[in-house]
Amino acid sequence: MTLTIWFSLFTICLLGAMSPGPSLAMIAKHSLAGGRLNGLATAWAHAFGIGIYAFVTLIGLAVVLQQSPLLFKTISYAGSAYLVYLGYNALRSKGGVTERLESGRKTTVWQSAREGLLISLLSPKIALFFIALFSQFVAVGDSIAAKGLIVVTPFVVDGLWYTLITFLLSSPRLIDKIRSKALIIDRLSGVVLILLAVRVVWTV
Repeated sequence: MTLTIWFSLFTICLLGAMSPGPSLAMIAKHSLAGGRLNGLATAWAHAFGIGIYAFVTLIGLAVVLQQSPLLFKTISYAGSAYLVYLGYNALRSKGGVTERLESGRKTTVWQSAREGLLISLLSPKIALFFIALFSQFVAVGDSIAAKGLIVVTPFVVDGLWYTLITFLLSSPRLIDKIRSKALIIDRLSGVVLILLAVRVVWTV
């Protein structure tokens, strides 16, 4: 793999990580409600899920999904259902930002990591991203080193990007400013997640 091709892969992975969506909402929720450690656990568990997608795409999942619309729809609907579940919980503020900020109750690092992993594995947007864009780089991975680089690049890019987001959001000064608006954050997050789920179902 040439440096030019790798830089193209790096750029696409960075743009994918930076695009707003349920992943950003999840990282923000755990960084604000649980603190920096929870945010980092969510970020790197999410990145691990991205690495899994990269690996699976490398061994041919893209071809399978392209040839089996039913399988892709099943994954899309499963992801949509999970987004609705997250949105519903946010609207009810049960275990959300509001309750944790006001009561001081912390989410465990394991819970944060679990949600970070699930939001990446069950996101139709991420699946579509790897099928439509990432799979084009599989052909150039003709050596073990190239294959490893194809998997490691999106993992590291995603993890470092959301690590940056976590450090920005876990500042005590910022938390104090947001505390009074926690209910609005919960409600808005819930609406956005549900709308994203509706959009996925509508476009499948």
